[in-house]
Amino acid sequence: MDAKELIQSGKAILGIEFGSTRIKAVLIDDAHKPIAQGSHTWENQLVDGLWTYSLDAIWGGLQDCYSDLRANVQKQYGVEIKSLASIGISAMMHGYMAFNAKNELLVPFRTWRNTNTGKAAAELSELFKFNIPLRWSISHLYQCILNGDAHVKDITFQTTLAGYIHWMLTGEKVLGIGDASGMIPVDSATKTYCADMVEKFDKLVAPKGYGWKLLDIFPKVLVAGEDAGKLTAEGAAKLDVSGNLQAGIPLCPPEGDAGTGMVATNAVKQRTGNVSAGTSSFSMIVLEKALSKAYEPIDMVTTPDGSPVAMVHCNNCTSDINAWVNIFKEFEELMGIPVDMDALYGKLYNKALEGDADCGGLLAYNYVSGEPITGLAEGRPMFVRSANDKFNLANFMRANLYATIGVLKIGNDILLKEEKVKIDRITGHGGLFKTAGVGQRILAAAINSPISVMETAGEGGAWGIALLASYLVNNAKNENLADFLENTVFAGETGVEIAPTAEDVEGFNKYIATYKAGLAIEQAAVANKQ
Repeated sequence: MDAKELIQSGKAILGIEFGSTRIKAVLIDDAHKPIAQGSHTWENQLVDGLWTYSLDAIWGGLQDCYSDLRANVQKQYGVEIKSLASIGISAMMHGYMAFNAKNELLVPFRTWRNTNTGKAAAELSELFKFNIPLRWSISHLYQCILNGDAHVKDITFQTTLAGYIHWMLTGEKVLGIGDASGMIPVDSATKTYCADMVEKFDKLVAPKGYGWKLLDIFPKVLVAGEDAGKLTAEGAAKLDVSGNLQAGIPLCPPEGDAGTGMVATNAVKQRTGNVSAGTSSFSMIVLEKALSKAYEPIDMVTTPDGSPVAMVHCNNCTSDINAWVNIFKEFEELMGIPVDMDALYGKLYNKALEGDADCGGLLAYNYVSGEPITGLAEGRPMFVRSANDKFNLANFMRANLYATIGVLKIGNDILLKEEKVKIDRITGHGGLFKTAGVGQRILAAAINSPISVMETAGEGGAWGIALLASYLVNNAKNENLADFLENTVFAGETGVEIAPTAEDVEGFNKYIATYKAGLAIEQAAVANKQ
């Protein structure tokens, strides 16, 4: 079938992902190629000291994104979307969404970006003998308990953003195992939450006398390919305000953006990995064996089919460099020059490659929010130079590009240098790689490893969750997820690879040594409320 016939017959597949700055919808065909897209731009808000998105923003954004997709389909093919083969929902992982018996949100959605859970994360890490990050859902829940928050006694359901959207669309309180592994650790053998940690937590909070235990309020864990429910009439009306979309469409387990990134880059097999670099950044390395010990900068999560993954998650990536590019945009507008943002990014990013390998001594910190790996509870975007540094445009842009993945390098040096983790392939995706060759070369220098970028890298997590939705309904050969991706979706495609140069690696290492030493400047700015 051509795309028009496929859409008319209800055999297209829809993936929707809630990213930090954009909600994106991708419609794919039976060859897993994108045939239509929709999007909605949004931003989190800092309310009462906590990063959040309102429910109105969530649903208004989803509906606008889907409406944009409908408009794109009508413009390209002149048809209406009435049914689909399957749907997948993905979103930013972790965070805190707690509901009462009336399905009311008890406190505003607290995103992964919040770092107010330090005491809870530290106590749980000690209790579980397992690194529990600040942003994980269990940290948020326990911090509320430590704070004595009154709403905790009324919780009947706690989930992530993807789990919430899926629940509203299907009525099912379920979560994909990758996203679930960011709530509390999961067991790759049993494919559900670690029983001993659940038991320890329940015993820990038992004296509080709540009317629930953890498994009463957490979603059921599902792995890729399992039935996660169907779109209800109410869900269809919430998604498509035009009323054209029919109920009854199957949905795959909702997943987090880390899992969809692995799928979108064909990185769910052992010794493969991917780096997602957008508003935040994270690397995911699928392990052959467990790490020798727990490391605070390393999170242990899973692939969407339950394999163990070492994750380095950084709260900040491209937000600050985007702000700098917007300064250049304002200058162009001031000079009466027509602005083409793609061209502007391309010129500035490529100019960075002309800079010194160590950025001429220039230093940038991109901390819009706190950064747990480097010990910053709050963020202070900062650019630093001495009078003798080589201050020019190329070095300025290069320093800001290095900053986007500086923290990522610090975390991955643990895996690659201390744990000697072996990796056959790392694939990059996300906004940092949109300008061909630039972000790829910078990341190769940081990790000292070849980096591949596929043509589909720009499709991101929305495409990744669409592939998981396809796996639900199109896995006729009953393959495992890795084989399905390898044989059916990617068919041997490995992308364009860039290897690091010795000069770039040496330059990045020199930069990161200065970067680490300069963290005291960041800490002083936060401590002095500057």
